[in-house]
Amino acid sequence: MGDFGTAAYRFVDFLQASGQKLWQVLPLNPTGYGDSPFQCFSASAGNPLLISLEQLVDNDILAIEDIGKPPEFPLDSVDYGRVIAWKFPILRRAARNFVTAATAEKQQAFEQFCSENAHWLDDFALFMALKDAHQQLAWTRWPREIAQRHPEALKNWSERLAPQIEAIKFWQFIFFRQWQALRSYAHNRDVRIIGDIPIYVAHDSADVWANPQFFLLDAEGNPQKVSGVPPDYFSATGQLWGNPIYNWPLLKETGYRWWIDRFRSALALYDIVRIDHFRGFEAYWEVPGGETTAVNGRWIKGPGAELFRVLQTEFGELPIIAENLGVITPEVEAIRHEFGFPGMAILQFAFGNDPQGPSFRPHNYPHEVVAYTGTHDNDTTVGWWNSTGAGDSVRTTEDVAKEHAFARAYLDFQDEPINWVLIRAVLASVANTAVVPMQDLLGLGNEARMNHPGTSSGNWRWRMRPGVLDLQLSARLRQLNSIYERSVT
Repeated sequence: MGDFGTAAYRFVDFLQASGQKLWQVLPLNPTGYGDSPFQCFSASAGNPLLISLEQLVDNDILAIEDIGKPPEFPLDSVDYGRVIAWKFPILRRAARNFVTAATAEKQQAFEQFCSENAHWLDDFALFMALKDAHQQLAWTRWPREIAQRHPEALKNWSERLAPQIEAIKFWQFIFFRQWQALRSYAHNRDVRIIGDIPIYVAHDSADVWANPQFFLLDAEGNPQKVSGVPPDYFSATGQLWGNPIYNWPLLKETGYRWWIDRFRSALALYDIVRIDHFRGFEAYWEVPGGETTAVNGRWIKGPGAELFRVLQTEFGELPIIAENLGVITPEVEAIRHEFGFPGMAILQFAFGNDPQGPSFRPHNYPHEVVAYTGTHDNDTTVGWWNSTGAGDSVRTTEDVAKEHAFARAYLDFQDEPINWVLIRAVLASVANTAVVPMQDLLGLGNEARMNHPGTSSGNWRWRMRPGVLDLQLSARLRQLNSIYERSVT
């Protein structure tokens, strides 16, 4: 599925050679339900499946024989079940080897990491060990005394699961060492990392289990209110995400300390953070727990600018990109402008019936916007262009014909590859920042789509084939970045 090994470093080399200054990644946290990086077991921990085994060999934590011959995995997609079944036993072996053979210096570094990150690491390690001990059941289905964190149960389970807890902490230690080494390599080549903060966290997560008071839960720990978005042009029943809603009054009483800690964790991973569903901080769609659609929800006021003033006091200037897609109100934009957070413009949505379409057209861009050809939540550019409507999207055949005609007239092209037409348009725009998904750079179709919002399976599986990042592709991208003064030659 890819890791922090040699291929990741070669990817940074490709970015540098292509004149790229930014690398945007999906959340790097440990994925849970549906393998989604937006439904993670922790908002602070890293995904151990990204650990490079070859680096563990280089650091004498594993022997080459410990890895053996990997099975044949699909080239174009990730088979998470097979990856997990193959990789975790090797990671467990690495943890055992570290415990028995680590030098005093390495052991001291590990202990220092555990101490510095104890505020999230202790709960996360116990949570994941408990999930293993209870056949991956959600925490609300564990025995009541540990689900509700009775002190005696916490003590007993921590002692009983001590070896597993130590292994989980070791994986986090290695994850952060490897990621920070890769991030440093990128920085040295003038490449910064854009990460992602989902506004909500997963119900089945260490965050909710360890801090139930900060979420609207019933006595059994089940969500009383859940997240989503209301019905709109794209969905007659809205989107029901199912994440528990925050107890914002209590978070305010604590000075938003939980959010300060969460943002600090994000800044330990990324240089810039895109906040998903930014509008939810001004007002959020609250749906009663147990609903099967988002229809019966209501708008509730969120913390608004107050939260970001607190974060600004704590961290200074906030390196935030605000995902302001969908139905965005003047109040949402007022918060964004107060703090100077750039919004987003999706060129793929500029030519159809999307209400935000006019603002997505490059001649309407302000400088302080992040322009995308598309994102992980919509089709690839080639997939979008080849869509016929009627069954494969919310567009009708007539909508597609009008959209194509308008796009051709607006972008003034005939038969050029549509992905490069859109890439050139965002790079040529006045937007201070332009981002192109790898699928668009490679000209891939619907088969490479990353996510279908509102569906729970078959997503997040696209995998880039080795060897596709050739010199010709790099030279073409570098030329465009040079022409439009997006890189220093």
